[in-house]
Amino acid sequence: MTDPKDHLLSWLRDAHAAEEQAITMLSNLAGRIENYPELKARMEQHVTETERQAERVRACLQRLGSDTSTIKDTGTKLLGLGQALSGVFTSDEVMKGVLASYAFEHMEIASYRILMAAARELGDAETERVCGEILQEELAMAKWLENHFDSITSRFFLLEKDPSATAKH
Repeated sequence: MTDPKDHLLSWLRDAHAAEEQAITMLSNLAGRIENYPELKARMEQHVTETERQAERVRACLQRLGSDTSTIKDTGTKLLGLGQALSGVFTSDEVMKGVLASYAFEHMEIASYRILMAAARELGDAETERVCGEILQEELAMAKWLENHFDSITSRFFLLEKDPSATAKH
């Protein structure tokens, strides 16, 4: 039987790897966005938030006597790069990027809720607090995307009609 603390550490390493993946994915997408200034700004803001999130998760691991997983971090960074580059070959990269970002935010939301429950179960108030703060940032990003689906989609179609513009990004 696995020690519950080992599960918490493993899940924290997974969360850190997911943050590293998100940094790669969002940075690459934000770097290519040209015609959606509000989306670009929000993505760049979330990259900064995500970098801080990764650091806070790493600090939780270190406080608990562990560290991140180089293998998980490297693997998810490569996965994030693949996700980011996959849109390069589509005519609707920005829409696919918004879709992927929204889905990814919800995976992170579930992850931080589970981490909070695990930390609470183990009496680790600091990890629970940190994960709760990160959860709020992930919820805010998901809500921002949700609130902007209509305007991003409208802008995409508007740009599609203009032969001198690119709707792709």
